Parts: sequence; C-alpha cells; structure tokens
Amino acid sequence: MRGTLRESHPLSLLMLTSTLLAATDPREADPLAAARGEPEAAPDRGQLITSLLEVRRAETSALLTALAALIDDEQTARRITRELADRPHKPPRWLRRLTPVRVKRAVEMGHVLGDGDNLLLDVVTGSDHHLAVAAYIDHNLGTVVKDAFVVPEPLSTLLDRFAELTENEPDTRLTELDLADARAKLTEAIDLGAITTPPFETDTWPASRPLVEWVLRQLPEGGTGYVRPEWSEEDRAALVARFLDSGFLEVDDDEAAEDLAHVFIWFAADYGPGDPLRWSPVSVELLLNDFLHRKVILPHETMRLGPEVLRCFVRFAHAERGIRSQLTQDTLAALDRDAGRYLQLIDTADRDPDRDLEDLVRMLSGELAGEAGGVLLDEDGEPLTREALLLQPLVRAVGGEQALESLTTEPLPDEPLDLSRVPEDVRERVERTAARVDACCAELLDVEHRTAGRRLLSDVAAGDPTIFRRRSRDDTAAAAIAWLVGRANDSVGTPQSGLTAKALLAWFGASGSISQRAAPMLRAIGAPEGTSTTIELGSPRYLVASKREQLAERRERWR
Repeated sequence: MRGTLRESHPLSLLMLTSTLLAATDPREADPLAAARGEPEAAPDRGQLITSLLEVRRAETSALLTALAALIDDEQTARRITRELADRPHKPPRWLRRLTPVRVKRAVEMGHVLGDGDNLLLDVVTGSDHHLAVAAYIDHNLGTVVKDAFVVPEPLSTLLDRFAELTENEPDTRLTELDLADARAKLTEAIDLGAITTPPFETDTWPASRPLVEWVLRQLPEGGTGYVRPEWSEEDRAALVARFLDSGFLEVDDDEAAEDLAHVFIWFAADYGPGDPLRWSPVSVELLLNDFLHRKVILPHETMRLGPEVLRCFVRFAHAERGIRSQLTQDTLAALDRDAGRYLQLIDTADRDPDRDLEDLVRMLSGELAGEAGGVLLDEDGEPLTREALLLQPLVRAVGGEQALESLTTEPLPDEPLDLSRVPEDVRERVERTAARVDACCAELLDVEHRTAGRRLLSDVAAGDPTIFRRRSRDDTAAAAIAWLVGRANDSVGTPQSGLTAKALLAWFGASGSISQRAAPMLRAIGAPEGTSTTIELGSPRYLVASKREQLAERRERWR
C-alpha cells in the first residue's frame, strides 16, 4: 500500500483494491464445494473491511478510500465514508479525486471469423488520469469475458499498439460503440463468465473484474447487448440444400452429408458465434474434439465422415461469405490436425458392447488402471468387479440394477395416451403429436412401439411442458419421439432393422439431424447421456419385448 501511494497514477492502487474485492467475491466460491464437504475458498469480505476499519493508519485509510469507490454496495460504501471522515490522514490528490469517472469512448475490435471481440473503453478519472480497459469476449465459449486488463494510458495509445500488431491482418475491424450498448454487452459477458465452470483465469482476470465493473457503472443504462442471429428451421434447411447443390461436396453419401450439415449449422448457430458460414481453427477444434462425439447421435459410418464433410462445408461457407482464402486454408489445416483424434474418440465411444468387451474390462478393472496406480470404484467407494463393469451398459439402459434384475420380456400392452400429468395448456398439442406418432407406428413399426411412443410423449410433456409451448411443427416433435423410441429399441438405423433414420424422418416430412430436437426430451425424462451412436431412455417402460429379451440375455451371459 505504501508503495502504491508514492506513485503518480492511481492504477496500482485500483488494481490492488480490485484484486482484494475479487478474492472476496461470492461469485468465486465453488458451487460444488459444499456438496463435496469442502470449506468455501473465498474469504469473507465483511470481515476484511471490518479489519481495515479497525486499523487507523494512512495505508488502510487509502485502501478504504479506493474500496468505497469500487465496491458495488452503497451501505458498505457509506459505512467506510463515515469512518474516513473521522480520520486525520490525507491521501494523495489523485485518490481524493478518483470520481467523477468519465468514459469518453467505447470501441469494439473484432475479426471476420467471429471467434471473439475486444471491447475497449477510454476512461478518465476525476483527477484527469487516463485508463484504458480492454476485455476479450469469447463467442465460441458462450459470449463470456475470457480475459481483461487495464493500462494507465489513453485508449488512443492502446489502439496504436493494436494497429501495429494487426498491421498484416486485413480481417480485423474496429467499430465505434454507443456507450450504453458497451455497458450492456460487457456486463452480459461478465455475468455469463461468472457462472461458467470452471472459471476463466489469467494473470489479470478476474482480479480486474471489480475495477472493470466500477467503470461500467459510470456508463448509461438501457443499451442493447449481444443479439444472436435467428436461424429458423426453414433457413437451416435452405442452407443445407445450397450446400448439397453447391459443387463443394466431395462425398458420395448424400444422406450422411445432409445429416452432418444440419449438425454443423446447429453447432455454429446455437453454440458458437451464431453464424454457420464463418469457421475458424478454434471453432472446428471445438466441434471435432468435443461437440460432435458428446452431443450428436448418428450412425457410426456417418460420424466417421464428419471431418471430410466439414472440410467441404468450410470451403462452401467461406465462399458464400467471401472470406479470404488464407483464412480458409488456416481453418482447414486445423481441421486436418484434429481429424485423427476425433476419429479415435468416435471409434472408442461407438464400440459394440459385444466386441472386444474383455479387453475393455481388463483395461478398466485391472491391468491399465493398476499400472496407473488407480482402481475404478462404484458409488459406495468399493472396487468395481468384472461383473459390475460388464453390466454397466445394461444398468444404464434400464435405469438401475433393480430394474435390470426384475426385467421381464412380455410384449408391451396396447394402452392409451396418458394425459393425467400433462398440464392443461399443452394437452391439445400433445394429443396432435401422439396422433402422428400413432400413424407412423401403424405404418412403419408396430403396436409395442406405439405404446412406447405414447409413454415417452406423456413423460416428456409432464417433465418439461415448455417443449410443447414453443413454436414448432407437430410433425417435428412426433418425429423426435418416434426416432428416440426406434433408436432405443434398435428398430431404426441398424442393419437388422431395415428402417433407416432418413426413411423414418421422411415419413414426417422432416430431414437432417433430429438429435437437437430430441435432446431436450431426453433431459425431460432424466435419461442418461449416451454415446454418439446410442440412445438410452433409462427405463424398461419404453423398451419393446425384443429389446428387453436382448438385455436379459446379456445379463445372464455376463454374470
């Protein structure tokens, strides 16, 4: 503290104060610490301030002066101000005149590929000292502040340095921002980042967060934050059609290419920056190394075509947006680097339970785990046996060990749609959806699948009625229900079934990937997360006799 008071600029003191506030910020507490029986890591802010109030020294008076300015708590600020009024210490002029703070200018610096933006603020304190705030907002990770820092100079100086760094990069743009819009955008990104787990941490973030938030509170309210572009089902289907007819597609399997193109658009429009026609090395890395194998359920042969179809789609997308060829080559090079790891992930996740199972069990339960000095444990902390490892996929499929033990093989009865737990305002919509599922099962499947579909539809509507309050086609919801039941029972999309997913969706007039429509339904019933090619509904009530017979046979064989 004494050292910061000798300086002629307030930034060192402001950063020290900001760091203390960040360290005692309740947002920094681990939300899962209590569940693990661990103490919360964040110190108590009230105790810190009380201790400073009790020590009457020039250094604590200076720190309290800065705290009163930066803290977003009027009651605490007034408490500090009352105490300081009774102290004899006289802090430097620049500390006495921190306020009023003026933000003269806001600039957004972005890149044509849309990975993220630098939001820059030109700040002047009440003592006419300049500060420049720079915050990087990452759109690939959810439009969150990933890093931020403050420098003791005008924004014009910082912009000159950025210009030098980007001199040979014609794809960077600078945009002047309305001050209210700058506040809305940066506040939104800070708030989202604060609830992201694990949090983003750098040498200056979140240490500088209270300082940045103090500056933001000086800006006018009422601005517009980030607005994600809307991509309707019709827009997405039209984009896929343009891709398939563009001449960029160099894959013979049009059905697989269509399914994958829908997935790429889903990822970019709903999870990435919001534009399916802008692809960067970072976005293809996230798609291949995480999103595809974790969230997408398509046949294994289709999933293996992912990198090849993505290469074609990137070239098509960049041509439509007029993106410079060097950026396209950089993106494709990153795609090639990640393709091998992606294929390994897909091949590992999609192994048939009956194929090489002994190798898998040996790896998990003994040989490889033992070499690493670890043992795989069950929920009670006991070592998993070979039998338990073998039975784990079956337990997941039916929702528990007891359900697996009592599994029966009688055909599902012909039963009506149960609306007793379905909210009144969505019943008509659910009934219309059920009628389409019934008709599909009558033509393509059988009575057991119809019962399973009715049960699943009823449980989804009871578990999350908002699915049926959204504006969408009844046929889309019905297709998702029929697809989930068909995939869970190996009745759709398997060599022995004879019914492809494309044929099933075509019956409803739907095309492309249905997995994004089915994902909320799985969450509504609390289904376990499957692999990229498996659907597990987590209960035998949705399984037809042939599927339950298969599970029962495996249960006896693997004991």
